[in-house]
Amino acid sequence: MFFRTPSSTARFTVLVEDQLPKRFAIGLASGLLIAALFWARPAAADTNPQDKVAADLKAAIAARTTPNLSWAKDVAGLRLVKVLVVSNSSDPDLTDLRTKIVAGGGSVYMRYVSVRALSVLMPAYRVAEIAQRSDVQGISPNRLTARTVSHLELATGISNVRDYNGSSKNYKGLDGTGVGIAVLDSGVAWNHQGMGAPALLSTTRVKRAVDFQKVGDAVSVGVKDWTAGIDVSASLYPGSPTLARFESTIKSDGVFLSDPYGHGSHVAAVAAGRGTYRSPDTTGAAPNANVYDVRVLDERGFGQLSDVLAGIDWVIYHAKEYNIRVMNLSLAADSTETYLTDPLCQAARSAVAAGITVVAAAGNFGLNAAGAESYGTISAPGNDPSVITVGSANSRGTAGRTDDTVNHFSSRGPTRGSYIDLAGAKHFDGLLKPDLVAPGNRIAGALATDVTGSLPSWNFLASTYPSLASSLGDKLQMPNQTLMRLSGTSIAAPVVAGSVALMLQANPGLTPPLVKAILQYTAQPLAGANLLQQGAGLLNVDGAVQLAKALRTDVAAAVNAGSISAGATLLASGKTMPAPSSVINGETVNWSRFIMAGGNQLLGGTVLFTQFQPIYDPRLVWVGRSARRSTVTYWPGSGSVSANTYPKSIVEANAPNQRFLTAGVMSATALSGATSLAGRTGAFLPSATLASWVAAGSGITLSQGIVLSEGLVLSEGLVLSEGLVLSEGLVLSEGLVLSEGLVLSEGLVLSETSLLGEP
Repeated sequence: MFFRTPSSTARFTVLVEDQLPKRFAIGLASGLLIAALFWARPAAADTNPQDKVAADLKAAIAARTTPNLSWAKDVAGLRLVKVLVVSNSSDPDLTDLRTKIVAGGGSVYMRYVSVRALSVLMPAYRVAEIAQRSDVQGISPNRLTARTVSHLELATGISNVRDYNGSSKNYKGLDGTGVGIAVLDSGVAWNHQGMGAPALLSTTRVKRAVDFQKVGDAVSVGVKDWTAGIDVSASLYPGSPTLARFESTIKSDGVFLSDPYGHGSHVAAVAAGRGTYRSPDTTGAAPNANVYDVRVLDERGFGQLSDVLAGIDWVIYHAKEYNIRVMNLSLAADSTETYLTDPLCQAARSAVAAGITVVAAAGNFGLNAAGAESYGTISAPGNDPSVITVGSANSRGTAGRTDDTVNHFSSRGPTRGSYIDLAGAKHFDGLLKPDLVAPGNRIAGALATDVTGSLPSWNFLASTYPSLASSLGDKLQMPNQTLMRLSGTSIAAPVVAGSVALMLQANPGLTPPLVKAILQYTAQPLAGANLLQQGAGLLNVDGAVQLAKALRTDVAAAVNAGSISAGATLLASGKTMPAPSSVINGETVNWSRFIMAGGNQLLGGTVLFTQFQPIYDPRLVWVGRSARRSTVTYWPGSGSVSANTYPKSIVEANAPNQRFLTAGVMSATALSGATSLAGRTGAFLPSATLASWVAAGSGITLSQGIVLSEGLVLSEGLVLSEGLVLSEGLVLSEGLVLSEGLVLSEGLVLSETSLLGEP
């Protein structure tokens, strides 16, 4: 178990190396490739050594004077940097690498479980030397992360899966009971009535609170910050004094002001709030789920990358102990790295491998500075293939779904992370994202205060922008019942996170990738929006729960035990596939009946859910020609601690030979055609059009499935060349460069019609 508590930062400053968007020329392979063989993509370790160092870190090292960054500082005339060193070493303890860093005048603060990486301090001039090592995969600065800044029961179909009795304040049906949701954000106001328990609202459902903003990088483990020659990472193991001191330091249960910024409480309320105590009813998706408050953002909504990694580690470590099945990441980092090497993506992927469904905001960068639609703007960790990436939909203030649209601010795909191979060629990930959209416009939720609930103690967002609360009573709101409205993909994400808790309550045996597939298959494609704007479509909780209930409840256990094989029966005994439609608020909602897998494959057919597909193993990540598999090891059991409880390491490597999909799965990729913005084909094909074709039985049924054999991918379906290749001179974002003004305006959607979101 390896954790670290980083220092909070006073401001957010980014050194901009290149803000100019670049043209992403493209072509899209068309036609069916029968039994075609594709060489596996080179492992991340094969990248050019010069490319191992992140661009913003290289710029800071080369700068004439030390830039004003939270991760760079001059100490006694020496430029020091705090960085994340990602390794591909087979040694889980990274002993040699740690020794080298300390010997070179650095310090090692943390060795992570979620990603094979070290959080270190080192002289800037040593970075290039460390990057040359064969056991170093990449070096990234300890960047700041920022929030990407919520009625819901009716609009999402949640009302179909539970009944509410106002007199008893109890929910019948599905309410998330027993499922833990970890919220990595700016904190959660545990005293707010929205976090109350059903029997007694004064009893909080925030079961644990930990604060990774409380102390500095080194102070959390008992050493002096910005000091060389220290390595305490090896002593963080279950039962160790260092770990006990660390856990005691970050403990934040019952603090007076638990969310000074206000974003995290709103996110938690959307996922799991009880909103029956006042009007309007702001009940969230899973109002009886347990909430785990993991604070990684400060009082202005900013944090460090290492904060988030440490928070993810904490969740992975305690997941089985607390039954944390869902993690919500309504935050973003300004990374242009490929998902293969980006530390935040790797950590999120490790959480998925450990059985945690990770839900991430797509980002609020759907419009550029000129107000034009901008593609290729998905932020990390939403650019990782294993997470559920959520875009924002506008419900237009109605419970009906026919008028719903994708918000203009919601980030569009494809993902633009990239790497440079040994020949100097640049490769983009090009993943289809987002996975789906959910309500994220002008959503009412908890307004965090201190325990007194008084107006002077309102959080930073509500105090700075009173209009966020004005439509809900403003100064007349009762203490600890206060509400405000926020918009953004970070509000849409917890709608999905809470919905996942309902699915897991209905069927605890679902794996994270199976959860994602169900959500996509049952989503409702919105009219006019394409695959890069909405993914499979709008969240349909009624359909997702129907399909979840039809499946076996032992899938996750069988996957972990290796006792389920490709093609095994996935339906529960006596169950059949439900009809592919739902009735929500009197409207018939047709399911999309397709999923996105393999990074850029479009798949359909009932075989996806009548037979077990190996892609539902959370340890497997398949993207185009790349197939990786994680191995999770645990600390031995002792005393009252059972074996396989606390993860010790998570290692990712090239996947062994295996099947990805079974025969009978339908490939719908060829239906999309060559990508053309003007022609609305390929990646720009309206999701509703694709859904109608799939429903009509179009597509190619795979006779052999898709197999990884002898390091080659055998695919009978259409494989998109270089992921999504865009033509017609469309300019894509070359990653995201976040500045304090931009993050603030996009986070609050200030650049839209109003503070409250789109009209």
